[in-house]
Amino acid sequence: MNTFSEEISEGKLPKSDSAKEILSTGENLGLRIWRDEEPNTDKEPHKTEYETVGYVLKGKAELHLGDDVTELTPGDSYVVPKGVEHTYKILETFTAVEATSPPAHLQ
Repeated sequence: MNTFSEEISEGKLPKSDSAKEILSTGENLGLRIWRDEEPNTDKEPHKTEYETVGYVLKGKAELHLGDDVTELTPGDSYVVPKGVEHTYKILETFTAVEATSPPAHLQ
């Protein structure tokens, strides 16, 4: 068993906050879930050193990506390129799965 598999099976993967949970990780890709993120207006725009691909399971949010705003609802997918300023405004209790490359929690 490799180190990443051991971390997963032993529950040692980090959690960044109460809504985000790391599901799995590899050397070049991470999988996480945002579970029941509550509505808010206080997330500051930021840039990341990883690319994110997501899929909405529940709720509603706005993705502010550069100058564009996209509404996200169940069944929608989205991409946040590396280095692009973005933020999310959660409008209804929100759950989404995201893959990040490289793994976000290692950045």
